[in-house]
Amino acid sequence: MSARVEGAIGALYPFLDTRPTDVDAVLAAVARSTAEKAAEIVALRESLAAEHGPRLVDCARRCAAAFHAGGTLFTFGNGGSSTDAQDLAQLFLHPPQAARPLPAISLAHDVALITALANDVGFEVVFARQLAAFGRAGDIAVGLSTSGGSNNVLRAFEEAARRGMLTVGIAGYDGGRMAESAAIDHLFVVPSPSVHRVQEAQTTVYHVLWELTQQALADSR
Repeated sequence: MSARVEGAIGALYPFLDTRPTDVDAVLAAVARSTAEKAAEIVALRESLAAEHGPRLVDCARRCAAAFHAGGTLFTFGNGGSSTDAQDLAQLFLHPPQAARPLPAISLAHDVALITALANDVGFEVVFARQLAAFGRAGDIAVGLSTSGGSNNVLRAFEEAARRGMLTVGIAGYDGGRMAESAAIDHLFVVPSPSVHRVQEAQTTVYHVLWELTQQALADSR
């Protein structure tokens, strides 16, 4: 007895189909799809250099000045962006051996605090309330969102701006509501309709920002 797996599941996992399958054709299709995705992300990353290069340098210089004055970096985001926020904070705090460690905190890291705020007040304030408690003028707030429309990320930027923090947004698609926010000093948008390509390219943006910040700090010595 054979069964056909239809729809999205069948497209993602063709091997679940128990009918006789042309394995070579499936492998060729997988290889073709992988190569297309790889070419797409390479082209997207290359386009970001022309689109954001000078502004990334300017942003890095301001970040370096903030660190030099004793500032702390706060990062935040939801879902996959929360993982990237933690990666970004870790990159600054525990960089490769030759680089300079810098104070950084991921606001998505403390699950007990996030769930307490979400349960007692509301999920839209889980980052803003932390910045209200810990943020100071001269600190840095970096928020990531693939859609650019996350309410709690936008609320955090508003709180950071009120406190005189340097605010940096990393978004996807067309920037969403983050592109309309007056609370964001530097916004870097990855213009892709694919959430996968957006998040892959966003990692490039913040790694470049880290490298440029390290270079700006080294140049200021």
